[in-house]
Amino acid sequence: MKIALATKNQGKIKEIRSILEGLSVELVSLEELSIEELPPEDGGTFEENALKKARFVAQKSGLPAMADDSGLEVDALDGRPGVYSARYGGTTDKERYLKLLEELKDIPEPKRTARFRCVIALVTPEGEEKTFEGVLEGRITRRPRGKYGFGYDPVFYLPDKGKTLAEMRPEEKNLVSHRARALEKLRAYLSTHPHLT
Repeated sequence: MKIALATKNQGKIKEIRSILEGLSVELVSLEELSIEELPPEDGGTFEENALKKARFVAQKSGLPAMADDSGLEVDALDGRPGVYSARYGGTTDKERYLKLLEELKDIPEPKRTARFRCVIALVTPEGEEKTFEGVLEGRITRRPRGKYGFGYDPVFYLPDKGKTLAEMRPEEKNLVSHRARALEKLRAYLSTHPHLT
């Protein structure tokens, strides 16, 4: 059974393949399917964006397709940057997290709570649709820490681990991340739905 991956992000493809290893599923990239474009992520929620991409690729490829959308929700900013996490105040990861730290400079520690949220959509060419959500709770630091990861990882602190996501090696992060949590739910679903695999 093949599933098309509706993403161009090579790091994400590697992470998804690693987490779903062992399932009797072949994950096919857009490159392998000669699909060059994805629809714009202009939905109001992570779920809308993930479903939009998965529907598009399922129709184009004739295969079941999976897509994800994820971002950072900061309580003191009323849930921002949320669906705009990837295009929030700058073109680089560093510009984005420095803007975030600047916005939060007067916010005291107890109110610096935040979460990463990931929604994965699985859509078949026949129009069957399922979504899976993963959430990782944490806090926003005062300054960046760590050399691993990407995005907001250097400023996202996990109190129970005593470190930021960027201080965790990829294999350690993949055990706890919001995407890993959503993928584990998808994995459980695929293993109990043999018609998809």
